[in-house]
Amino acid sequence: MVKGRNLGHVWSQRAVVDYGLAKRAAIQSIRSGHMESRDVCDAHPYLLRAARTLGEPTDFSCPICERQNVTHVTYVYGDELGRSAGRVKASSDLVEMAREYEEFRVYVVEVCQGCGWNHLAVSFLLGTGDPPARGGLPG
Repeated sequence: MVKGRNLGHVWSQRAVVDYGLAKRAAIQSIRSGHMESRDVCDAHPYLLRAARTLGEPTDFSCPICERQNVTHVTYVYGDELGRSAGRVKASSDLVEMAREYEEFRVYVVEVCQGCGWNHLAVSFLLGTGDPPARGGLPG
């Protein structure tokens, strides 16, 4: 779970993938001179806009510029989500969605609105785990 996120109460969270090791490797590559900061400070304008308008602030400073705190942008994907797939959601929306849908994947991206650092922080599955209710009679 990403520190600073209030998702501990989402009962159906599973299949968590934490990308912390990849983040540390990228930061180490920059600090050791193997990579330039511009190689990782390349946030797409849409991601920066999402961070500014829909992102959730954190208490964690950017590991690259160390001037601003990173913002978390949470995306949801899943076959059942229809038009909501690929959209940014607030963490508070995830609780209700976890009760409503069988299964969907959540991706949390950390973004620095100052230097453009962005990195996938964590992904996980949410949902009831039950097949969706089907209308009509069996058979």
